[in-house]
Amino acid sequence: MPPRKAPTARQRRLGAELRKLREHAGLSLGDAGALLSTDRTSISNSESGRFGVSAQRVRTWASLYGCPDTPYVDALAAMAEERGKGWWEEYRSDLSAGALDLAELEHHARALRAAQIMHMPGLLQTEDYARAVFEEAVPPVSPMVLRRRLSHRLRRRDVLDRSTPPTCTFLIHEAALRLQFGGPKVAATQLGYLLTQSERDNVTVRVIPFSVGGFPNAGSSTLYVYGPVPQLDTVQTDTPTGSAFLDAETRLVNYRAVLDRLEEKSLDPVQSRDFILKMAQQL
Repeated sequence: MPPRKAPTARQRRLGAELRKLREHAGLSLGDAGALLSTDRTSISNSESGRFGVSAQRVRTWASLYGCPDTPYVDALAAMAEERGKGWWEEYRSDLSAGALDLAELEHHARALRAAQIMHMPGLLQTEDYARAVFEEAVPPVSPMVLRRRLSHRLRRRDVLDRSTPPTCTFLIHEAALRLQFGGPKVAATQLGYLLTQSERDNVTVRVIPFSVGGFPNAGSSTLYVYGPVPQLDTVQTDTPTGSAFLDAETRLVNYRAVLDRLEEKSLDPVQSRDFILKMAQQL
């Protein structure tokens, strides 16, 4: 397969998992090359995501590395079988790699759990609300870039309309509900849309009220994406320059604990709906 100029986060993730398989087997690149009858450069390129690998090669490597976890190997082989470009590739010349990687991550998710502190979840934003958020960018974006960002944000919502959509839990802090991006009318419409989306079978919305006081990881929003097996879970967090994608086992354990704590502090779904409805009626 020809080398990739810019591997996606998912392609890099598959390569990283192949590296973990090798390292867990206690093999150096040279050892693996001798075992697999190839050179260390080819293995290194595959582990960095620069070269694609076939599903059969994934299974062969996993077998020779002695990996006993069949569901994990099956999931890696399925990743290797993915071909073609997702809808997000249409935006590669206009948006950051992080924005495209996020859409790809959501597309392949089995389930999502998110904590939003200052903004509505991207998958639950109205067009006017999203536009108002983007218009606060510094430096300001051009009308063309604004249209592309908005189009991408709205297309991300399609994941909720799939025949088998991911199960989603959105923990939304009261601050995000009260910030009136776009003014009272836009905010009221956004709250109404949030209530409508919370009626989906696969969507749960829970409010974290000011009254609960402090909570862990209060400084940033968190998206936890569940893969087909726990080893392929991913955490996405916002940074001043874009997104960070985390998959180290310790990070995953810690972020699951953070989200568990936030769920404990949040209102239940029925109480949350009542809370949002009262807030909308006050606008």
